[in-house]
Amino acid sequence: MNKLNVAVIGMNFGKEFVKLYQRHPDVGSVAICQRDAASLAANGEELGVPPELRFSGFDDVLASREIDAVHIVTPISTHADYTIRALQSGKHTACTVPMGLSIAELSEICALQKRSGLVYMMMETAVYTREFLYVKSLVDSGRLGKIQFARGSHMQDMGLEGWPDYWLGFPPFWYGTHAISPLLVINGRPAEYVAGHGSGTLSEGLARRYGSPYPVETVTIKLKDSDVVAEATRSLYETVRQYRESFDVYGSKMAYEWEQIEGEGAALFEGGESARRAAAPDTDALLIEPLKPFTKRDVILNKDNVSFIQGAGHGGSHPHLAQEFVAAAVEGRAPLLSAPVSANITAAGILGHESALRGGERIYLPEF
Repeated sequence: MNKLNVAVIGMNFGKEFVKLYQRHPDVGSVAICQRDAASLAANGEELGVPPELRFSGFDDVLASREIDAVHIVTPISTHADYTIRALQSGKHTACTVPMGLSIAELSEICALQKRSGLVYMMMETAVYTREFLYVKSLVDSGRLGKIQFARGSHMQDMGLEGWPDYWLGFPPFWYGTHAISPLLVINGRPAEYVAGHGSGTLSEGLARRYGSPYPVETVTIKLKDSDVVAEATRSLYETVRQYRESFDVYGSKMAYEWEQIEGEGAALFEGGESARRAAAPDTDALLIEPLKPFTKRDVILNKDNVSFIQGAGHGGSHPHLAQEFVAAAVEGRAPLLSAPVSANITAAGILGHESALRGGERIYLPEF
C-alpha cells in the first residue's frame, strides 16, 4: 500500500495537525504551505519539515505530483475556492469549518467530490471531542434511551484581540457548525428544514459589514425521517457569556447537559431527581497507538492561540480528525463527515440565518 503524502495549508491553527500526520504510519511526506517566507522557514524548522516540502503558494502545492492530499486551514472566505481547486487537481481534501458560505458553493463541492471519487472531509472538531464521544457511547449502548430533544450553543466574544477583522459583524450562523453538527450526528439524521430567529440589535458599525443585524441567532432544526426537532443558538458580538461551545441531549432514560461554567463539569440526569456530575473520559483508546498522546491539551504547540484559549483545546479532537481523514483516503471510503453530511450541517446554519432575516420562515434544505 502506498503511503499518503499530505500538505497542510495555513500555519496558524494548521500547524497543530502537522505533527499528527508526521506520526501517522500511513502517511509518507508531510508538507506545509504558508505565504510569509520568514514564518514558513521558522515553522519548517520547528516542525522538522525539509525545505523541499515547504510551499509558499497554494498553486504550487496543487501542481505537485508528490502531494496526494491537502488539509486546508485558511480564512473562511477561501474554504470553498481552495476545496474546489484541490479536488479539481486530484487531491483528497480536508478543510476546517465551515465548508463554504453559500448553498451554491456547497452544491459545487458535493458534485465535484461525487464525480471525482476523491475524499472530502470537513474537519469539525465538535463531533470528536471527548464530551461528544462520551455521550455517543451512552446513545449507542442504549443507556440514554430514545433521544427526545437536543440543543446546541456556540457563544463567544470575537471582539477579543487576535481575531482577524473579517469576523467583525460576521453572521452568527454562517459559522454555526460547532453548534449544529453534534445535534445531527448524535441523532444520525440530516436536517430537513430550519426556522431561524434573530434576537437583539447589533451596533450599526458591525451590522453594516455583512447586513446581519442580530447579535444572537437561534435556529430550530427538523431532522429528516425523525420526530426530533433540535435547537441551536449562536452569538459572536455584544452578548456577554463565557465561551461556550456545547450540546445537551435529553433521552427517555437519561439526559446530559454541558457544564455551565468551564471546569465545573457536565451534569448527567438519571431519572427522577437523580443528578450527578459527569466527567467525560479520555478518548485515546479509540486512536491508533502513535496518535494516542495527542488528545491531551499539553501537546498543543501554541497554547496562546485565541482559538485554543476560547476553544478549550478542542476537546482532544485533533488526532481523531487526522485519523479519520487518512483512513478514509487510504481505505477508499467516505469519512463520517463526508461531503453530503458536511454540506447539510453547514447549510442548516446558512439557511437558518436566511430564515431569521425572513422573519422565521421555514426553509427546506436541498439534497446534496
